[in-house]
Amino acid sequence: MNEATLAPGRRLSQIRQELGLSQRRVAELAGLTHSAISTIEQDKVSPAVSTLQKLLKVYGLSLSEFFSDPARQSPPKVVIEAQELIDIGGQGVSLKLIHNGSASRNLAMLLETYQPGATTGEKLRHPGEETGTLLEGEITLTVNGHSYQLHAGQSYVIDTGQPHSFSNTSTRPCRIVSAHTPANF
Repeated sequence: MNEATLAPGRRLSQIRQELGLSQRRVAELAGLTHSAISTIEQDKVSPAVSTLQKLLKVYGLSLSEFFSDPARQSPPKVVIEAQELIDIGGQGVSLKLIHNGSASRNLAMLLETYQPGATTGEKLRHPGEETGTLLEGEITLTVNGHSYQLHAGQSYVIDTGQPHSFSNTSTRPCRIVSAHTPANF
């Protein structure tokens, strides 16, 4: 079994141990509780994207690096099948990363689905720019304290260095295709 196929919590535990960090130290550096780190590493709960980003920031990894196969020796793929997309979401939010195995990407793309009532939770913040188009449904995008109600067919462009979140307060799923630079997903 390679590293990328390990359960996320087990992989996080392995990375932490390779870096010689204790769970308590990681909790302190990430602004989380020790019990949260323990629960995540035991795969008892799947971390929210924002929580995973906090942990990976401590480990010096992007989401795409975390979910990619570090031992991959073959050339990057050109065609990626639907079942090969890497779902980095959770709790009613599906964020499917389109990834070809290349560690030197400049652009990240996601196929996002937000179930009714789903939210990214606390405000996300990471360097770069994001653009997206709603394929169906509606979503509330909050950027730096300002909320925008978007509907199918509308697009957005945001500075992801500003705190932002997505919430689906409707009764229908919302689907978005988005692109991010740098490829920190």
